[in-house]
Amino acid sequence: MYKKIFSYLGEYKKYAILTPLVMIGEVLMEILIPYVMAEMINVGIKGDGGTAFTVKAGLLMILMAVVSLCFGALGGMTAARAGMGFGKNLRGALFNKVQDYSFANVDKFSTASLVTRLTTDVTNVQNTLMMLIRMAIRSPFMLVGATIMAVKISPKLSTVFFIAIPLLALVLIFIMTNAHPRFTRMLKKYDAMNASVQENLIGIRVVKAFVRERHEKEKFQVSAEDVRSSQIMAEKLIILNGPAMQISMYACIVAILWFGGNMVINGSGMDTGDLSGFISYITQILSSLMALSFIFISLVISRASIGRIVEILDEDIDIKDKPESELTLEDGSIEFKNVDFSYSGNPDNLTLTNIDLKIKSGETVGIIGGTGSAKTSLVQLIPRLYDVLDGELIVGGHNVKDYCLDTLRGDVAMVLQKNVLFSGTIKDNLKWGNENATDEEIENACKNAQAHDFILSFPDGYETVLGQGGVNVSGGQKQRLCIARALLKNPKIIILDDSTSAVDTATDSKIREAFRRELADTTAIIIAQRISSVQDADRIIVLDDGKVVAFDSHEKLMESCEIYREVYESQVKGVEE
Repeated sequence: MYKKIFSYLGEYKKYAILTPLVMIGEVLMEILIPYVMAEMINVGIKGDGGTAFTVKAGLLMILMAVVSLCFGALGGMTAARAGMGFGKNLRGALFNKVQDYSFANVDKFSTASLVTRLTTDVTNVQNTLMMLIRMAIRSPFMLVGATIMAVKISPKLSTVFFIAIPLLALVLIFIMTNAHPRFTRMLKKYDAMNASVQENLIGIRVVKAFVRERHEKEKFQVSAEDVRSSQIMAEKLIILNGPAMQISMYACIVAILWFGGNMVINGSGMDTGDLSGFISYITQILSSLMALSFIFISLVISRASIGRIVEILDEDIDIKDKPESELTLEDGSIEFKNVDFSYSGNPDNLTLTNIDLKIKSGETVGIIGGTGSAKTSLVQLIPRLYDVLDGELIVGGHNVKDYCLDTLRGDVAMVLQKNVLFSGTIKDNLKWGNENATDEEIENACKNAQAHDFILSFPDGYETVLGQGGVNVSGGQKQRLCIARALLKNPKIIILDDSTSAVDTATDSKIREAFRRELADTTAIIIAQRISSVQDADRIIVLDDGKVVAFDSHEKLMESCEIYREVYESQVKGVEE
């Protein structure tokens, strides 16, 4: 798992390798400074070295401190470059993977959870990497070097920290064993809180319209409190590490001062300088142990994040692309051959059952059905946003599974039920349909979608900047812009999923007229709630509970399909009233 994650160092691997090497240089200087200090006290101050030796040793210590500082600063810089570069690569890999997901894969993870994994989880792992490459070599090297120097000064006095180390190891093992599940639960609480924030911000206009600010504040407070509680539960264990290390360090220093001081006073083979140097080495040893403990704890914290990241990277994409396929759509014909579909993949819980349809190229087909009749599910199979569970779906003469996805979706334009625009100008949004479209082509598409006039009513026309999600245009305007964007693809098949529900009947009629005039060779599939929006279609599919009840022209459906007739009469009666 760790190997997979850290493989994303990529081109920044050189900094990850250089950092530990630089840290070794810093450690060497830090280990030698107490030795020089001990010599300065023993020879220069207490011995016969005099002022000259003391000054020389002091200058050498200053030089070594400066060199150590330079190595430390360089190590910090290279570690930062490695860590930030790693974070960039990992986020890019996650984002790219999510872009390749099918709708079914996206449905498996909530949007809020994906956001948390790309931000909080990656940051946790990034910080752990930076700590690792700086401390994973530095601390053990410091520990070994300082231990050797301390034992060289006084093997007898060294037994003090040899007693402390096993005790600290037991504390660390206890923390590591119990912390991981707590941090896993904490990150799930983060997901829930982010979901609450995202839902509120997306629906902020509805919240204000229904005066539900207090309710949303209370709901967020509950989520925030859950995160706080889970953080405290996780941190309760982690904070034990610092005090345990500090107590051990000071206990060791007190013991060394006591026993070492007596050795100096009694002349038992230890000078004052040796005791000073020994204390410095003990401090280095215990500091190294503390740093190592923080490394292990960081690994425990990041382990939960790494697991969540690997889930995204290892997710098996259920729609397998065929990038090597050279098939192209010969026309806009569509044929469903005994198609079954289920979002869960469970054949006992079907959304669509035994769909058997044949749509000719260039035909205009309407789809009518009640809420939950699976109208959207049916059309989402055509550009292969989902895969059929059973049966075959033939588009343009070939099974949809035999196409390269880019080819298939490039010739199928779909205006989704939920219209989405992005930050940027109107023209930028329209060019999603064709990035090479000329101004003339853009204007023509907008005229056919009945969007040209309202665009020109804005002071900046096509250069008008849209807010996030197109918040500064109305629902009907947003729908017409999305239709224009789809028309710019010049597709063989265009699917409108209830895409004129927010426009008036006159504008709806003009859009349908433009379709008949401009898209004579394009297969058009129109989902609508109003029969008036599809009654002039060549044929109309009537869906009920995931099954095709009827498929014929308006006139024949009025004669033969009771469901269709009832819907029509209820709508006509409603209009008359």
